[in-house]
Amino acid sequence: MSINTPEELASMRAAGAIVRRMIEAMKRAVRPGVTTAELDEVGATVMREHGAQSAPQLVYKFPGVNCISLNEEAVHGIPGERAVREGDLVKLDVTIEKDGFMADAAETVPVGEVPEESQRLVACAERAFHKAMLVARAGFRVSEIGRVVEREVRRNGFSVIRDLGGHGIGRTIHEPPRVPNYADPAASQILTEGLVITVEPIIAAGSGRAIVAKDGWTVCTADRRPSAHYEHTLVITKGEPILLTAA
Repeated sequence: MSINTPEELASMRAAGAIVRRMIEAMKRAVRPGVTTAELDEVGATVMREHGAQSAPQLVYKFPGVNCISLNEEAVHGIPGERAVREGDLVKLDVTIEKDGFMADAAETVPVGEVPEESQRLVACAERAFHKAMLVARAGFRVSEIGRVVEREVRRNGFSVIRDLGGHGIGRTIHEPPRVPNYADPAASQILTEGLVITVEPIIAAGSGRAIVAKDGWTVCTADRRPSAHYEHTLVITKGEPILLTAA
């Protein structure tokens, strides 16, 4: 969507603030032994307290409130009885609906002592996001975001998962434009003031090729190498974008 009024911006900010509270609550609960279902309920409790709903449940009938993915699971992991272990990478991906508006963000949380490669992977995803903010501005093409993300990721010896990326958002989860994490010539739309999108580097330590698990939802790296995900919902401006889901 494109924001055209102060009221729409206020509504999107409110949705983004709930997403941030949910992620922070779940981050505090991440520890060895906690199950992904327990983490999901932590986020769900915050969501309900603020009168919001799970957007994946509303739009896609996802079997959980939040997407929680571990290690080789890149996105769309279903919360369940799998317990978090020392050294894991936990991806917390939260999308909610509040008063007809949706916001989306994700972070990767290392559990205790993690391998050096995993530490670098997590840092790379976040750094690629922030470098992309220099071109996530009115007048640039969408493909410039992907170009910057992939350049940073490859510079650090990792791969983007090309099947996954960002998107427009606002009135539903996935709206135009598609925001790939590589320089796709098809992503030629020019960013305009007020456009609401997600930018979300989803990267892997291996080849970056992805497969869908037998549950029909979880997207995993084909080579079982670890992945990392970092995402915010943002509003395009002439200058620095407005991060709706940041603290």
